[in-house]
Amino acid sequence: MEPLFNLLPHLVNGLALGVLFALITLGFMLIVGVMELINLAHGSLFALGAYIAMSLINPDPSWFGPAGEWYAALPLALRYVVGISIAPLIVFAVGMGLEICMRRTYGKKAEYGLLLTYGAALVIEESIRLTWGSAEQILQTPDAISGAFLAGGMIYSNYRFFAAFFGIAIIVMVWLFLEKTPYGSIIKAGAHDSEMVRALGINLPKLRLFVFGFGASLSAIAGIVLTPIWGLRPHVGVDAVIPAFLIIVLGGIGSFWGAVAAGVLVGLTVGFTGAYASEWSMLSMYLLLIAVITFRTRGLFGKKSALEN
Repeated sequence: MEPLFNLLPHLVNGLALGVLFALITLGFMLIVGVMELINLAHGSLFALGAYIAMSLINPDPSWFGPAGEWYAALPLALRYVVGISIAPLIVFAVGMGLEICMRRTYGKKAEYGLLLTYGAALVIEESIRLTWGSAEQILQTPDAISGAFLAGGMIYSNYRFFAAFFGIAIIVMVWLFLEKTPYGSIIKAGAHDSEMVRALGINLPKLRLFVFGFGASLSAIAGIVLTPIWGLRPHVGVDAVIPAFLIIVLGGIGSFWGAVAAGVLVGLTVGFTGAYASEWSMLSMYLLLIAVITFRTRGLFGKKSALEN
């Protein structure tokens, strides 16, 4: 019984990481579904959101002009709320700008969109280096969610619990938006059949603009919450976009709850593997993908294709 009890911290860490993986993936999945495009800049937007939030949470007074010292004197908890609220909105606008740039690639070979988003990823990453430097940065967290607590002789991180609950709350809100609002219905219809959406008189360019910005903002939120766990450096987005793509395939392309379940499964796999063989922790997610795809080629929740009948 004691060995199982000792695994509880790794279970908590795995669940927290899995929920945040799912949050990264949802924004990626929406863009893939509606625009039929793999956004290679998704990871860079993840990093950009974290850096913008860092500047709002740990402000340099010289950046804010005369009001800089006043803002820097505000309580850390208030600055954290400002950072986690404003940074995703800024990345939302950046995502919409990127979608406008991509419009000339629509209707052409997929390689054009891939190359453009790859170029955008490089531009964003280099812009981060020019603005914030290449050294690893720290994003401060309020005392209320920092530190650790002792339970049953085991030490647990307060922040891991906060990250897990915050991620779950965002996932539920995204689900409610997609399922319970007319705008969510339009997004789901666009992911199913964009030409039918156009035939019904819905403005497809505006839909794509919103979805790309929305997906980018979800990536930014995940970046802000994951930064205290992963650290912050210009190329941290690469660490995010690869698991996101893997989770989409593992959960089943286009499946909301498939992405959530796959994200949690990947997080638990990485967490438990790290408990016994830390050098295998990241490799374990690829082994998991191979094992699942070997027996279920469309992923865990992927819909059955007509080719399988």
